[in-house]
Amino acid sequence: MQLTAESGISVQIHKLVAVSLAVIMTALLSSCITTTTGGFAVEISDDQALQDYIQLAIAYYDTNDLVASRRHVNNTLEIDGRSTDAHNVLALILQREGDIDLAEASFRRALDFDRSNSRARNNYAVLLFGLERYDEAYNELISVTRDTSYVGRASAFENQGRSALRLNRTDDAANAFGRALRLNANLYISALELALIEFAQEDPDRAHQLFQQYLTIVQVYSIPHSPRALLAGIQIEGHFKNQEVVDSFALILTNLYQDSPEYEIYQRRNNVN
Repeated sequence: MQLTAESGISVQIHKLVAVSLAVIMTALLSSCITTTTGGFAVEISDDQALQDYIQLAIAYYDTNDLVASRRHVNNTLEIDGRSTDAHNVLALILQREGDIDLAEASFRRALDFDRSNSRARNNYAVLLFGLERYDEAYNELISVTRDTSYVGRASAFENQGRSALRLNRTDDAANAFGRALRLNANLYISALELALIEFAQEDPDRAHQLFQQYLTIVQVYSIPHSPRALLAGIQIEGHFKNQEVVDSFALILTNLYQDSPEYEIYQRRNNVN
């Protein structure tokens, strides 16, 4: 179970990347054209250039053009070597390229230059989670979720909940997933994980309500069920004798995910019953 860097409901992002990239490039080109007024040339400011290069770096990163993304990061760093946003994007590039130690160093550099950069801190936490350094990831996310101005705060709470699960801190996980859903009711992973927690804590009605919320979200955004979600559906909907859903989920789990741990659990329970 991987955390997501700058996550949220992002299934529409890749459809918009090409359009966004074109818009950003058009804006950059137009801002770079000098205009004359009374004989004087008006040049783009360093601050505007920094913003434009960072936006381009992110746009190219989103299309997986790491060469172009790195080029614009380097352009940014030539103007301002202490740009925390540039070091954050560079860390993401290095992480995707597999240079994990260098990526961590870049994240740390970004935070050294600006400890209030919650975007970089959240992305650093994602890296730590992937390295199974769950306690460190959780602690970084505490700082992120305290930043009430951070636009990705809901996703940071979700990431915090997932880290807490790996640390067997169920109550902390439930609280984090609950906070995430209050900020963004479309976080399907939070809805699913909180449903599983409530079901394990013998509150099937609340679990069922949350699982229905999960089902609504994934239907709207055409998100396929994971093996974890399929097993959760079999368990929760089975408790309420919704056999049609149970049979449908069992069929998908059997046909697509026979190599998953969830299928093994399903098989063992079937054999017991």
